[in-house]
Amino acid sequence: MASLDGTIVNIALPTISESFNISSSTVSWVSTIYLLVMAGCVLIFGKISDIIGFKKIFLSGFVVFTLGSFLSGFLPEALNSFYMLVGSRVIQAIGGAMIASIGPAMIAAFIPMSFKGKAMGIIMTIAALGMALGPTLGGFLTQYMSWHWIFFINIPVGIIAFMLGAKVIPATPSRGDLSGFDKGGAALIFVGLAALLFAVSEANALGWTSLPIAGSIVIATISLGYFIIHELRSPDPILDLTLFTKRNFLLANLIMSLIFFCFAGINYLLPFYLEYVQKFDTSSAGLILTALSVAMMIAGILAGVIYNKTGGRILCIAAAGALTIGFFLLTNLNAETGIGFLVLCLTIIGFGMGLIVAPLSNIVMNSVSRKHQGMVSSLTSLERFAPMTIGIAIFNLIFIQGMKAIIKNHDITRDAPATIKMAVLSAGFDLAFFVAFLIAIVILILTILVRQEIHPDYADENVHEETAIEMV
Repeated sequence: MASLDGTIVNIALPTISESFNISSSTVSWVSTIYLLVMAGCVLIFGKISDIIGFKKIFLSGFVVFTLGSFLSGFLPEALNSFYMLVGSRVIQAIGGAMIASIGPAMIAAFIPMSFKGKAMGIIMTIAALGMALGPTLGGFLTQYMSWHWIFFINIPVGIIAFMLGAKVIPATPSRGDLSGFDKGGAALIFVGLAALLFAVSEANALGWTSLPIAGSIVIATISLGYFIIHELRSPDPILDLTLFTKRNFLLANLIMSLIFFCFAGINYLLPFYLEYVQKFDTSSAGLILTALSVAMMIAGILAGVIYNKTGGRILCIAAAGALTIGFFLLTNLNAETGIGFLVLCLTIIGFGMGLIVAPLSNIVMNSVSRKHQGMVSSLTSLERFAPMTIGIAIFNLIFIQGMKAIIKNHDITRDAPATIKMAVLSAGFDLAFFVAFLIAIVILILTILVRQEIHPDYADENVHEETAIEMV
């Protein structure tokens, strides 16, 4: 649900805009503020969970998330205030960050090695599917009920999750108190990431050289730069940067970031390609794109089942190969491409995505000590949200600049024949798809270089076997 709410509102934004009689740029803050706060908070709560325990943060997250969902659906209408909606989304995002930051950490803490692959496969598949299915579910609720229900739908889920979690999640002992919590690092990472993602997500609309974007880039550079210095000096940092001196840890996290960067950009452009080039209507385009989600779900479950037999590294290499093939096939799309070929491309890409996320997350989580579980778990969550936001902006920029370059070099005007305009439009998509293919090659090379290392803390999983069996 935390992942779903990052994308479910996008399709309802025009309706919300009409409801409050505001501009499209203003209403976009309903979506933007959620992603900014999520990205800024996720590392903070990961660190806090390492100190006071996972269960407290996880269950508190559902309370805050459910409250934010109720307020988002109720207060704006009751008070006729758009700004109450934005404020409620902030509360919802804080709860979402608490939930999303430590899901993988609880897998590492409570599930023995023989179950970890399957458990992580389920967790990561559902999180990815939440992002992918958000627009479809949001469109259904907005059209047949009202936009308020994209928030109200979370309430029963949140209540059930809290009750279930309170019963089945083992309590973890506190490792101390929050008196020595790195408040300076928390402030720097929140401001830095929020400013960076704002600059990237709004740059195409406001202009890369506009004052708000330029100012945000400066703030992000200073905040994140000082964050690195501050964390290296801190005795108990929000993010232990020395972990990145380990080659395997660095490579695995780099792969994770590139995967979601590339996937988000292509997933953003595909609906435009289907509607503008292939001339599908919105509902038909959405139906075609479900091939991506279905393939992700099947591959994610499959990855969990065969993880213990093949190992994470082999799965990652196979998945990266599938992604490379899928993105290469996208470079062959044109206006005459048949629906069968389109579905094949989407299925291969979705299969690669579903196959790689769980084993890669396991490689990351199993390479660090138990005291870093919450911290690293939140890092893997951040590597979903931040690269996806950046990927959408960068691929959109590649698409637009590619068309502009062709128009300029060939002196194409508004009076050009429709066939020429369509060729230019297709060329913009071709360039973006080709860049995705190049990135996929890099991902494939990195998966070959990465190794599956198990930290000594996980050498003996028998301590957690009884608890894990009860949970399963």
